[in-house]
Amino acid sequence: MQIQIVAVGKLKEKYLIQGIAEYVKRLGPYARVQIVEVPDERAPESMSAAEEALVRQREGERILAQIKGDAYVVALALDGKPLSSEELARHVEELATYGRSHVAFAIGGSLGLAPEVLARAELKLAFGRMTLPHQLMRLVLVEQVYRAFKIMRGEPYHK
Repeated sequence: MQIQIVAVGKLKEKYLIQGIAEYVKRLGPYARVQIVEVPDERAPESMSAAEEALVRQREGERILAQIKGDAYVVALALDGKPLSSEELARHVEELATYGRSHVAFAIGGSLGLAPEVLARAELKLAFGRMTLPHQLMRLVLVEQVYRAFKIMRGEPYHK
C-alpha cells in the first residue's frame, strides 16, 4: 500500500521530526510512506474572512497539486467523521481489498483546508473535537496509520 501525507508548512520541531521518522520506519514493512510538505501561505495575524479564504485556497491548490488522480483522499477536518483505531484499520483494509492502494491524507495549515480539498476528499476524518496544532497532527496521524496496520495484521502493538 502507498500512504501519502500532504501537509501545509515545514516542520521545525526536532521532537516531531524524530517521532514521525520513527513511525515511518516502523511502517516500512507494511506500506510505502511519503510525506510531502507544501509551503504555507504568508498571512498576517489579523485577516478578514476574504483574506483567510484566499490563504486556504492557495494552500489547497498546493495540496491538490501533490495528490495523484487515483488516490483515495482523506481530509483531516474538525467536522469530519471520528473513527476509532479499529475502525480506521477496517477502513484501510477495505480500501486495500478493493484495489484502492494509494491513500493520500491531507492536513491543512492553521486556517484549515480549502473547500476544494474537502470536496476532493472521499473521507473527512476527525481526531476528536479538540483542536490540535497542524504540526502535531502529522505525528498523531502517522502513529494511527501504523497502529491501523498492526491491527489489520493482528500483531501486538507495543506501547
